[in-house]
Amino acid sequence: MTATVYFNGQFMSANDARASVFDGGWLHGAGLFETMRAQNGRVFRLEAHIERLRNSAKTILQPLERESLPSAAICEELLTRNMLDAARVRLTVTAGSMLEGGEGGLSPTVCLTAAPLSEYPAELDETGVQVAVCEYKVSPNDPIAPHKTTSYLPRLLGLREARRARCVEALWFTTRHTLAEGCISNVFVVRGGTLATPPLDTPVLPGITRGIVLDLARKEGIESEETDLGIHDVLNADEVFITNSIMQVLPVVRVEKSEISGSRVGEMTGRISKAYRALVKSECDKQ
Repeated sequence: MTATVYFNGQFMSANDARASVFDGGWLHGAGLFETMRAQNGRVFRLEAHIERLRNSAKTILQPLERESLPSAAICEELLTRNMLDAARVRLTVTAGSMLEGGEGGLSPTVCLTAAPLSEYPAELDETGVQVAVCEYKVSPNDPIAPHKTTSYLPRLLGLREARRARCVEALWFTTRHTLAEGCISNVFVVRGGTLATPPLDTPVLPGITRGIVLDLARKEGIESEETDLGIHDVLNADEVFITNSIMQVLPVVRVEKSEISGSRVGEMTGRISKAYRALVKSECDKQ
C-alpha cells in the first residue's frame, strides 16, 4: 500500500507529492524538520515541536503562521489514513521555490509524513548502549547549529561511523572541546547526584525531550544544571544518558572502550526514564 502524506495543505498519495526543482530545500538544504513520536494515534507534544520549528524558521528562513502548519487533527487524520497507531511522524518545511521570491521564496513547501514506529529494543533500558566520540566538531559560530535543519549530512556521516564501530550514537564536541550533543540526541551526565547537560548556547539543539527531562528532574526533586562539560566529565560520570523523541531516555554504559560506572545503568537514569514514559502514555492516551 502506498503511504498517504499531507503535502502543501492536501492529503495525497506519496507518489503524487511533488516539489519544484527550484525549491530551496533541494537547491541549498534550506529547510527545517521535526521528528515526532505518535502513540495511541496522537503526536506527543506536537505544539512544542511546531513552536521550535517556527522559532527556527523566523531566524533562518522566513516567519511561518501557525495556520500554515499541520494541526493535531490533521496529524491524527494522517495516522488514520495510514492505519498507524504508533508512528514516527516527520514534518518538513523548506524555503519553497526560489524563483518566486528570490532568496527566501514566498510559499514554503510543507510536508507531513508518518511511518511505523521502530522502537529501540526494550532490553537496552536494562543493558544500556555504547557510544563513540565523533571526529567532527561543532563550531560555536555556526549559524545553523542550534536548529534542526535539512542540512543534516554531517550528522548522518557521524552516525554512520558510529554504527560501523557498533555504537548506537556518536558524541559531538565543539571546537573549544566542550561537549555539545549526539548526532541525533541530547546528552546528560549525572555527577554526585546532580544532573547536568550542555547549555543551549554551546550551541545545541533545544530538544523537546531535553526540555521535558529537565522539567521532570525538577518535579522529582533532582538537582540539575546546564553547564559546560568536557570529555573527562563524561568519562568520569556516575551515569550518562541520551535523549530524543524516538529513543526517549536511553542509558549509556560505554564511551568507546571506557566503561561508565562499571557498565551499569544508573538509578537516576532509570527513574527519569520511567517518569518520561509515564508522561508520554498519559498525554497520548485517548479520553
